[in-house]
Amino acid sequence: MTGGSTAPKAGRQGAGRRFKGGRLLQDAPAGGPVLRLVIRLLRRPLLPVMRLWRRNIQLRVVAATLLMSLGVVLLLGFVVIGQVRNGLVEAKEKAAQSQADGGFSVAQEKADAQPVPGGRGGDGTDPTVVGTNSWRTDLVEQLASGGPGAFNVVALSADSTPKRAPRTSGSVDLASIPDDLRRAVASGTGEFKTYGKIKYTDASKDRKAEPALIIGKRLNDVDRHPYELYYLFPLTQEEQSLNLVKRTLATAGLFVVVLLGAIAWLVVRQVVTPVRMAAGIAERLSTGLLHERMKVTGEDDIARLGEAFNKMAHSLQLKIQQLEELSRMQRRFVSDVSHELRTPLTTVRMAADVIHEGREDFDPATSRSAELLVGQIDRFESLLADLLEISRFDAGAAALEAEPIDLREVVRRVIDAAAPLAERKGSAVRVVGDEQPVVAEADARRVERVLRNLVVNAVEHGDGRDVVVRMGAAGGAVAVAVRDYGVGLKPGEATRVFNRFWRADPARARTTGGTGLGLSIAVEDARLHGGWLQAWGEPGGGSQFRLTLPRTADEPLRGSPIALEPEDSRGNRARAAAEVADRTARQVANTAFPVRGGGAALPGPPVRGSRTTAVVDPAALPGNGARVVARPSAERKQDAGTPPAAQAPEGEAEAAGADGSGGEDSGRDAARSASEREDSARGR
Repeated sequence: MTGGSTAPKAGRQGAGRRFKGGRLLQDAPAGGPVLRLVIRLLRRPLLPVMRLWRRNIQLRVVAATLLMSLGVVLLLGFVVIGQVRNGLVEAKEKAAQSQADGGFSVAQEKADAQPVPGGRGGDGTDPTVVGTNSWRTDLVEQLASGGPGAFNVVALSADSTPKRAPRTSGSVDLASIPDDLRRAVASGTGEFKTYGKIKYTDASKDRKAEPALIIGKRLNDVDRHPYELYYLFPLTQEEQSLNLVKRTLATAGLFVVVLLGAIAWLVVRQVVTPVRMAAGIAERLSTGLLHERMKVTGEDDIARLGEAFNKMAHSLQLKIQQLEELSRMQRRFVSDVSHELRTPLTTVRMAADVIHEGREDFDPATSRSAELLVGQIDRFESLLADLLEISRFDAGAAALEAEPIDLREVVRRVIDAAAPLAERKGSAVRVVGDEQPVVAEADARRVERVLRNLVVNAVEHGDGRDVVVRMGAAGGAVAVAVRDYGVGLKPGEATRVFNRFWRADPARARTTGGTGLGLSIAVEDARLHGGWLQAWGEPGGGSQFRLTLPRTADEPLRGSPIALEPEDSRGNRARAAAEVADRTARQVANTAFPVRGGGAALPGPPVRGSRTTAVVDPAALPGNGARVVARPSAERKQDAGTPPAAQAPEGEAEAAGADGSGGEDSGRDAARSASEREDSARGR
């Protein structure tokens, strides 16, 4: 009952965490996934444009020219339009002011020429009101007749005078006169002007409001009563002229911008085309087409550049041909010498075997010489076989005979062959990860040669410690890693360990190790399969070599199922210890310890190494993936008497690596001197 009720409750809690607050994830920022989705959708169509912008210098130059020319045209257009507008407005103001001054003078003279009318009638009204209205009508018609369509005239009664009907010309609406202008005219004696809109009352003609210049002045009529006279000058013609100038400038500016863009495109094309041609020819030269040359026309700078490029390509072709010829001669020489040496070597081998069989009849010195002779002849035969194999790789004559094989069987054969050597060295070879089949399409002979070389090297240079062979398969790759716990590799040696005839200490005699070509042949075998052969090591912490092969012969590798840096390396142990310490520190910090006497709660003690370092997964490293971890001097002294964690059982290995405690080999490792450790450095 308890177990059955706990599971649904946990499920409801998990669902609450996932959908709390209406969001998919509780800890995710609000709108985070949606925002990322929107950004991704916006970036998708822009990526090709940005890629074209980054790669095409001609496009950038033309775009920059268009933008700068557009800015110049806009600035010039604003200046010209402003000058034209100011000129039109200034000319219109002068003409309107002159016309308005003449009209105001005529109106005042006409009012002064009329006699002042007499008294009022019997009903209290002014008997001349009708005559005054007629006078204003005649005045407006007379003034407006001087410029039909050029201006309109409006006569309005002042606020302090008896109201008379307003008089307008051209069906002008009285609302066209701004209130601010009327107040200014009513309170002053001079002329006032402003800009506004002329509105018309004649709706049948569908006349729209027009911009206008309005000039007004306060005058006296025939009755010596003040009234307001306004001139309204439409600015339609000036506006049409200004629009014509704008259209002309816009058309001319667009034409200039397009013309400048075309000129920039043509000019840049003359420079970019040879550069693109040179880039294409350089790419073809890099692929091996050494006869490619640039087409040179003219005598300008571009032509001189093309001639210099062709001279450089010709010189490179000659040098490369010389180097290729020299390389072919060297490869042919190595191959011929190797083949020619087989016959005398066979004769020497037969004579040495005869001498070796009768060594019991010789004196001790001669008997020892016979044994040394046979040993060196064996070494010579091995070197000759390796040279022949290297010459086949150099000549491109190595062929791959791939077929589905189980790498577990190959590993068993290699371990059985290396068992006598491991017994002499006092070490054991352990296999991990062979529970499931590890099948791949590979050449069994070449894979066995690679693994035999790795296992033998690990046994020879493992200082009598165990050697671990780890196998794994994941995705489209299989891997076999050989781990030893010897002196390891120094920084930088993991990238040079695959070089031909390379040794850790070139000054040492070749009394140990093989011919120096084993790992070179092994890496060529791995490349022939389309796989990787990678090395990792740390001083005093051993090394690990990893062979990664694709499951099928034509499948490209994207990673390896086994990490290049082993789990029991110092770096991984330190990071694991730091994570444990950090987790412990957080748990302790969340727990309060009361102080005696009712003091405040104390947090947990600070823990060293709580800071962790992000580590790149070596399984995803391309290339040779060589990694070497440098060993600090202090840690080297501390671990001088510490046996490797891999020698202990799996339950004790992590403890030995974490706390640095030693085992039964601690006295032996502590007694080893620095010179002896250096002499045990392996030559690969």
